[in-house]
Amino acid sequence: MPAPLEFYFDFSSPYGYFAAERIDALAGKYDRAVNWHPVLLGAIFKQTGMAPLTQIPIKGEYSTLDFSRTARHMKIPFVMPTTFPIASQAPARVMLWIAGHNAEAAKAYAKVAYRAFYVDGFDISKPDTAAALAAGLGHDRNAAMAAIDDPLFKAALKSEVEQAIANGVFGSPFVIIDGEPFWGVDRLAMMEEWLKTGGW
Repeated sequence: MPAPLEFYFDFSSPYGYFAAERIDALAGKYDRAVNWHPVLLGAIFKQTGMAPLTQIPIKGEYSTLDFSRTARHMKIPFVMPTTFPIASQAPARVMLWIAGHNAEAAKAYAKVAYRAFYVDGFDISKPDTAAALAAGLGHDRNAAMAAIDDPLFKAALKSEVEQAIANGVFGSPFVIIDGEPFWGVDRLAMMEEWLKTGGW
């Protein structure tokens, strides 16, 4: 079996959300699985010297325009959140808690959390909201709340971030295919061509 795609994303990343809506279907066309890795761009930016796109002069206005334009182009529902960016530790830790039991259920949670933020306007950085979204999928709400402050899942998320940096990840979305790195949702077409041909 060919190796899975490694998909890195931050819940605060609009482009990460767009990629999350497409990556499994894309990989599935070529009999590939996808390993989903929640990361924290804030921690990664400390290594790269980067900043959230919307906080960069001139580039910020363009980015806001492009988020909506990309969503329309990809036909993905999107509403720019009133609070942006957000700290994404809560949903990331809940996802890792779910992943400890079922990786597919963790992916389902990630998609629901993304849509809650970018479609329905919920502030998923709030622990009670992150836990309630898990409960809506049948998970134990109290256990999800506990996971957010559990040292085990704090360490698990820290490990994901450290491994991402070690693997050269510097943004969201970031996909690694057989060791080949691809940054940005605008690389989905290139990723498909790479999967189809085996690279060039």
